[in-house]
Order: sequence, then C-alpha cells, then structure tokens
Amino acid sequence: MGYTISEKILLAHTGRKSIKAGDFIDARIDFCLGNDITAPIAISEFEGAGAKKVFDNSRIALIPDHFLPGKDMKSANNAKALREFSKKHGIMHYYEVGRMGVEHALLPELGLVLPGDLVIGADSHTCTYGALGCFSCGVGSTDLAAAFITGRCWLKVPESIKFVYHGKPKKWVSGKDLILSTIADIGVDGALYKSMEFSGEAIKNLPMDDRFSMCNMAIEAGAKNGIIEPDLKTIRYVKQAVRKNKPKRKSLYSKGRFATSCGKLYKSDKDARYAAIKEYDVSKIEPQVSLPYLPSNAVSVNKVKNVSIDQVVIGSCTNGRISDLEIAAKLLKGNKVKQGVRLIVIPATQAVYIEAVKRGLAKILVEAGGVFSTPSCGPCLGGHLGILAEDEVCISTTNRNFVGRMGHPKSKVYLASPAVAAASAVRGKIAHPKEVV
Repeated sequence: MGYTISEKILLAHTGRKSIKAGDFIDARIDFCLGNDITAPIAISEFEGAGAKKVFDNSRIALIPDHFLPGKDMKSANNAKALREFSKKHGIMHYYEVGRMGVEHALLPELGLVLPGDLVIGADSHTCTYGALGCFSCGVGSTDLAAAFITGRCWLKVPESIKFVYHGKPKKWVSGKDLILSTIADIGVDGALYKSMEFSGEAIKNLPMDDRFSMCNMAIEAGAKNGIIEPDLKTIRYVKQAVRKNKPKRKSLYSKGRFATSCGKLYKSDKDARYAAIKEYDVSKIEPQVSLPYLPSNAVSVNKVKNVSIDQVVIGSCTNGRISDLEIAAKLLKGNKVKQGVRLIVIPATQAVYIEAVKRGLAKILVEAGGVFSTPSCGPCLGGHLGILAEDEVCISTTNRNFVGRMGHPKSKVYLASPAVAAASAVRGKIAHPKEVV
C-alpha cells in the first residue's frame, strides 16, 4: 500500500522505515513559529525547563501580529517578552511593527516555509502552509517550547481524506467559496484530526492565494492539516520568494537541502489509502456566506436576504493577500461604501500594502470610503481595530464567526470572500458581487 503526501513528508522526518495512520512519531521539524499570544507561554516553559539555547536560531519565527501596535499594557508586555527572547537567543526571524505581517501570510512570502517541510506553530491556522505542499499544523505552547529546545515534536500520523474538485468555477467563486462549501458539507468535525488533501483540476487552476485560503480553513473542519500537491505554480511562487528575500535557514542550506530553491516535492501514491474520498463539481457552487455562529453554516449568497451590515472587514491570514485587495478594489472602483457602514481593510503584510499602493488599489479603496490598518490579526479574534458592539453585524473575510468572536457576544459575524464582502460594503447589506458591477 502506498503513502499519501502527508504520510510521505512525516516519514521523511523520522528515522523510521515505515509509518501508518494512527502511529505516534517523534519527528524532526524544519521550522516553528509563535505569536504574541502563544509564544510568551512557550518562552516561560523554555526557561522553566532550564534550557540555555534554542536548537537553531534560523528556524524559529516570533511574530507579534495579534495585538500590535500594542493596544494595552498586556499586549505591550507580551511583545516585549518576544523581543527580549529574540535578542537573547539571536532569533533571526523576529518581525514587529514596520516589518511584521500576519504570520501565515508573512512566512510563505519570505520563503521561510517550503514544499516538503514539516512546520509547527503555536497557532491553529499554521495549516495554511500546506498550500505549498508541506505538512504544517498547529500545536500547543508547551509543544512549541519543546521544539525550541530539541528541534523535534511528537505527532500522531493522521488519516487522510481526499477532496477532488472538478470543473470550472463560476465568476466570483474563489478558493474561499470552495472551502466554505466543503465545510458546510462535512461539518466542523468532518475531518477531525485528519489530513484534508485538496486535488482535482479546479485546484490546479487556482492561484496560490486561493490555495492558501483553502488550507488555512482546514482547521475549521477539525483537520490536523490541509495540503495540496506542489506543481509549477507552487515552484514559481517559492522560487520568487526565495530569490527576492534570500531567507536565512543556515543549518538546512549548509546541507544543500535547497539547491533547487523549492524544497522537496512530494505527491501521493496512486494506491495510497484514504479514510474517504469526496468529489465536488465546482461549477455548481455559488459565492458562499457562512451564517452565525459556525463556519459550517455556509449557504449561497443568493439565499441570504435583507441582512443589513454595520461593518466589513477585508483581511486576515485567510484573505489579506494582494489578489484579495485587487478583487475588492475591482468591485469598489467607482462605487462608495454605503453610509453607515465601516469598511476596514487590513493588508496581511507590509509588502501587500506597498503593492496595493503601487497598483493604485489603496487609492480606490480609500476613495470608496474604506480605511487601512497596519498588518495585524486585528478584529478577527476580537483583538482590536474593529471590535463589534452589541447587536452589530459584520461581514468578514476572516475564518471564524463564533459567538463573540469579533466583540460583543450579541454581535454577529458572517464569513465570505473579498468579492462578497466588497459588494456588501457598497449595498449596505449582504450582496452578490453581480449586484454592483
């Protein structure tokens, strides 16, 4: 019996000759990361264990992206803890205000996570990097502390579910719509501790930004990771990132690991074993909206009638990349945000913001009535930069819409793509993009 792509990557990071789903493994990691919520705990555990140095200062990233610029004393102190730890241990990849971005957009952009890697992060949306053909997953802060010390982690090998997407999507249907529709089909626990392997012609035709969106939300179906076999689009993306940023991962480069600048490419065997195979015709999928209070409550935007909104958020580790802002600008050009609606645009990284300015997208969005924030998770987790008051309604390109997720427990969050979010900003209520073009 053959192996899935996830199993192949995990096996390559152990000293074992074989593995199977359900096995517990001790694996070497290629990269690990923490943010201003989770890393302070890991740092405390690291120091409590009496550790004197990190396993490799070039393979750790610390990114205070949730509450910076500091919104209060606690957030300032958390950032200080990361800053001081990074200075003490010579962490090469510490990114704060002016250099930072939302971690799951920043690391791929910098070429720090690559195909074939095993990446762990003390954040549930670490699964984003699976779009590059690597195995990436979230872990707890104590696991991150152990990785800081040893460069290793323990994992249970997940079963895999193969998701095959056929056909050509309709206009305005994106990767965000495909994943929302999929989660609606299988439920928030439909892939519990499994690997969601996305495949099919529709996936091959998706741009990288859409692939990141899909893998990012694998966790919303309970998955351990999301993953897409790397192809020419992946290789072009990675080579460009590595060439532009010349990432420093000294111990791996010294072994000649990245001679091709694109990591190691794996794909599933034809006789690989899957827990299930799900197939979808994307031509039948409409732009989606997830109703409160679960991502799995996704329905066609055509079924959402007369839902007035107070706020629109375009950004996050799910949809804050340049193509997302481009789509939003296309719909907002020549239009105005409805009076009484707040449009908050949060580019995922500094590079995304610079590109938005260069292309004139920022001007379009601001002239339409939107405002820009520094790269940050912002209101996605109820942090800052757009918290909702009681009874307020927001449509957002973020990934979760739980009770109180963005503020008051009596507020409501609807999840959607940048296209639906932008159209809704113009109409003042949840709307299909075709209503404004």
